[in-house]
Amino acid sequence: MGAFTKAAYFLLHPNQLRSIVQWKVWHEPVHRRDPSKETETEKACFHYLELTSRSFSAVIQELNPELLMPICLFYLVLRGLDTIEDDMTIDLVKKEPLLRGFADLMEIDGWTFTENGPNERDRELLVHFDVVIAELKKVKKPYYDIIREITVKMGNGMADYALNAEHNTNGVNTIEEYELYCHYVAGLVGEGLTRLFVESNFANPALLERMELTESMGQFLQKTNIIRDIHEDYVDKRRFWPKTIWSKYVNTWDDMFKPENREKALQCSSEMVLNALKHTEDCLFYMAGIRDQSAFNFVAIPQAMAIATLELVFRNPAIFEKNVKITKGDACQLMMESTQNLRVVCEVFRRYARRIHKKNDPRDPNYLAISAQCGKIEQFIESIFPTQDPKKIALAQAQNSNQEAANATDSGETTFLVLSMLGVLFIMGGLMVGISIGAAWLMGARFDMAYEDITSRVGTLVKGAADVSSATVSSIPTTAMHQEL
Repeated sequence: MGAFTKAAYFLLHPNQLRSIVQWKVWHEPVHRRDPSKETETEKACFHYLELTSRSFSAVIQELNPELLMPICLFYLVLRGLDTIEDDMTIDLVKKEPLLRGFADLMEIDGWTFTENGPNERDRELLVHFDVVIAELKKVKKPYYDIIREITVKMGNGMADYALNAEHNTNGVNTIEEYELYCHYVAGLVGEGLTRLFVESNFANPALLERMELTESMGQFLQKTNIIRDIHEDYVDKRRFWPKTIWSKYVNTWDDMFKPENREKALQCSSEMVLNALKHTEDCLFYMAGIRDQSAFNFVAIPQAMAIATLELVFRNPAIFEKNVKITKGDACQLMMESTQNLRVVCEVFRRYARRIHKKNDPRDPNYLAISAQCGKIEQFIESIFPTQDPKKIALAQAQNSNQEAANATDSGETTFLVLSMLGVLFIMGGLMVGISIGAAWLMGARFDMAYEDITSRVGTLVKGAADVSSATVSSIPTTAMHQEL
């Protein structure tokens, strides 16, 4: 994207630019890596970390110093292993022992590997792998043992898949194979990280007793990547979507990418998204067990990116035509939110679950299942962080009761005050009338004559009214009275 295109884009999307600026200006890492205190081999390791990692480099370098180097080396070891596994130019006869024996090779001082194809993206890491080996020998033994054990497991798993001719020819067939593959390439990473967190006292030891939570963390990330990268994998002639899912919608894998089958392809992608969403509750539960803020940031950022990516690819026909990814502005916004606390991360999951639910199409055969899963995510978050806190509700009710009692008291006091005012006015009025009459009498007023005058006038009025009534009755004819009767 050129400078002019970027400027035009940000003019039309100012919130994106705002998120980027906020992250660059206001983000304050929990820990900062200090290159001035590092050896040359340590600096070289971080150089290759930045060279090989697009998403994890920044968060790794903000980790607590206790785990900064161990996790950096853990990533580089597994990246080196993955670079051998991905290289199709290496003959299988040579690749298998490299994968199975990689844990032993990384104990040999000065060992490097220069036989990757020239176009292999991360070949430079293996060409200079001796710097990684030099630093591995310096880490604490418990950390090294964890790194080695996970490397052995992953190397054997990768070798098994490399030897699987059916997988190499036709890709993944069943959901079980799909999840086993995700376990080897991501679930084992989660296991190693969890053990490192617990060993350093940065996570609750109970996580080691709930390894299904750790597994879900890796499965969620890897499944999201597989769904997003479908076009790229199709171009590279790789297939990771299980046949038991896509065969429900199209006859052949190539049919998924034909424009006339676009709606069927979208329905297939919906089922893939549904399969990934089932891990979300476990992911949130896992993050609740992290004690160190830098470790929390390390695990929360990728998970938030994953749920946002799932929302992006859900019912998005573009995934069958090109590689799609969330914008840099959205990524910065997610990183700002994910580096705070679990409540904020839960709100991120809630927000994107609602967006997925809103995009859900009633014509999709997975409509009800996806709606139910989105509801389960909201329900789970509500169970952790209720929007209506019972304590707050009880406090509000108590305050309302107190207010009502205060209002009742105020009402009684108001009535008493009004009556008191009326009584005072009545007494003052009576006194004023009495004083006026007394003053008039002292001045010589004849109240007896006034009384006689008033009596005479009233009598005259009453007599006049009686005479009028008699006259009216006498004027009515007798015959008319008889007829009326």
